[in-house]
Amino acid sequence: MKTLIETFPKYNIQADVKLGNYTNTRVGGLADWCFWPKTQAELKEVVQYANEQNILITVLGNASNLVIKEDGLSGLVIFLTEMKQINVLDNHIVVEAGAWIIETAQMAYEYALTGLEWAAGIPGSVGGAVFMNAGAYGGQIDQVLESADVVTSDGQLKTYSAAELAFGYRHSLIQETGDIIVSATFVLTPGKRSAIGAQMADYNERRAQKQPLEFPSCGSVFKRPTGYFAGKLIMDAGLQGYRIGDAQVSTKHAGFIVNRGHATGSDYVNLIKHVQKTVYQTFMVDLETEVRILGRK
Repeated sequence: MKTLIETFPKYNIQADVKLGNYTNTRVGGLADWCFWPKTQAELKEVVQYANEQNILITVLGNASNLVIKEDGLSGLVIFLTEMKQINVLDNHIVVEAGAWIIETAQMAYEYALTGLEWAAGIPGSVGGAVFMNAGAYGGQIDQVLESADVVTSDGQLKTYSAAELAFGYRHSLIQETGDIIVSATFVLTPGKRSAIGAQMADYNERRAQKQPLEFPSCGSVFKRPTGYFAGKLIMDAGLQGYRIGDAQVSTKHAGFIVNRGHATGSDYVNLIKHVQKTVYQTFMVDLETEVRILGRK
């Protein structure tokens, strides 16, 4: 049987790729294959072929809010970072899934459109933001999304309205369907450019003061438990600064786990489990992960 590279020689497909070179945490073992599509047509063709050949597909976007174990990932890993066009039409912004949500917020600012200020410092892709209904400072994707285009598992293009995506807290229907988000359409509100810029600057200053941006991390590790703040629970449980290997509960914000040098996926996973166990024993509160944990097993 032909390899993926032999089948699609003109596409950017590579074998045995070290995923730690692409993740925000800088951890992760080898992927059998990685694919960087440039267009929806490329993506549709390869997805259809992979499914016909029963090749497992994992979509990583720009690999920001996840931990990949050192055993890596089987099958085909798709990065959408080459699909990053942003277009503005009146008060709508149409964005390919690989564009950064930060860049999308910046474009909204440039066109004096309000509604994405909260996203000005989130280090994730638009596709990932829609996938997990990302949010911060009271804003959330479902408040501004009009629709999303996806490639289905059989390689077909489909459009979901925001209502059809069944958004919840850090949840969307895409988490169950296996569809691949290829673009999103946001509907925003005309505003004052100066006020939008001031709000974005305020949020970014707050992030710089409170979040450990100086170290690699996967962002906020845990979902917010009802009635609590994950970071405060972890801090009150005496875990701030706790370390397994080179993975450490941040001394700046206990809701983050940072890589202090040479952490492995196992360091991250073991530290996450220790935090969950300790917080439950101390406060009887279950911490559910916001970050995705991936590996062959």
